[in-house]
Amino acid sequence: MKYRPLFLLNVLPFFAVATASILGDFHPSTYPKKVAKCEALHRPDSTIKMIDIHYVDINPSASKTIIMVHGWPSLWSSWSNQILEFQDQYHLIALDQRGFGSSTHPGDVESSGTMGDLVGDLVCVLQDAGVETAICLGHDWGSQVCYEAARMRPDIFEGVVGAVVPYIPAAGNFTPTAALVHLLPRLTYQLFFEVQTPAAVDELNKDVRRTLRATLLSADTPPPEAFLTSKDSFLHGWEDVSEIDPIPFFSQEEEDYFVEQLSIQGFANTLQFYTKGNKYASWDFSHSQGNHTIPQPALAILPTEDPVADWEKASQLLHSAHFLPNLKVETMRAAHWPQLEDPRKFNGFIRDWLDVLAQASALAPEEKHGHHIADEL
Repeated sequence: MKYRPLFLLNVLPFFAVATASILGDFHPSTYPKKVAKCEALHRPDSTIKMIDIHYVDINPSASKTIIMVHGWPSLWSSWSNQILEFQDQYHLIALDQRGFGSSTHPGDVESSGTMGDLVGDLVCVLQDAGVETAICLGHDWGSQVCYEAARMRPDIFEGVVGAVVPYIPAAGNFTPTAALVHLLPRLTYQLFFEVQTPAAVDELNKDVRRTLRATLLSADTPPPEAFLTSKDSFLHGWEDVSEIDPIPFFSQEEEDYFVEQLSIQGFANTLQFYTKGNKYASWDFSHSQGNHTIPQPALAILPTEDPVADWEKASQLLHSAHFLPNLKVETMRAAHWPQLEDPRKFNGFIRDWLDVLAQASALAPEEKHGHHIADEL
């Protein structure tokens, strides 16, 4: 049987076509990629390996740069609507994170993909592109990478936009995933990724298109109730669905591109976000540094209908705002992919925030000049 909520039988085909082209045609395979050669630590034997981080470089002559960081399971092209919106005004860099698509990995998914490692990849890409400072735009786990980038390298990252996942400060004790599932039962799938990583990779790789169709859903195309609740299968809940509907916010070309690119290496090293070794090492590094407050301007865009978690409530539990003194929070009706589900609203939030930053930046030289005169007097 094909899974499709009954109330969408008549409207979904139109909805899928409309959202796929809402901001214009996007042809991911036509964008040339550059390759940054980056050092990566392979922790099991403490050796440095060279990895290739592939990225798309758009409008490099613009004065302001936005680096776009995807989450799981995703690619640079998940920023299609933001590329179409901002490519004429901003220098855009959209990368495939290590282990995704053509971007290689040092080969140790358990411990060689910490937040520090991933921030290092961003810095490497910016250096390769000849960029000194940038705003970091992240989605899902990419949001946490961006927050950590701003925390670790305030000299480079001048602002953060985090979509879906709020800032997760390391100020408190380390909390393993197993301790969270009673509060957030749809995080149970993460235990599968953490504890049975090889089995999870096998399941995800068996049918890449099915994996993606089961995951890239909108608020109007919710998953089965049992999805994400098993510690022994990611695709639990989809067993009785012989063919899952196409990704609702992609054109056929975009879906095919995702399948093609994520089939290059499979999912073997993409689960670095979920392994205990990486999660503990990320917490330990940030916790020991102690500088949990991020003073740069930040924008959090939180969806209200994500099946994974209530991110507004999670943000409150994490006390995210306490560590982000210049935070603006926006909410919108979406599931887990707001930048694709409702790009007009999503882009509007970003543009308004960027406009405020631009106004503040324009005033800054005058303020600095005034202070300079006062000092001299």
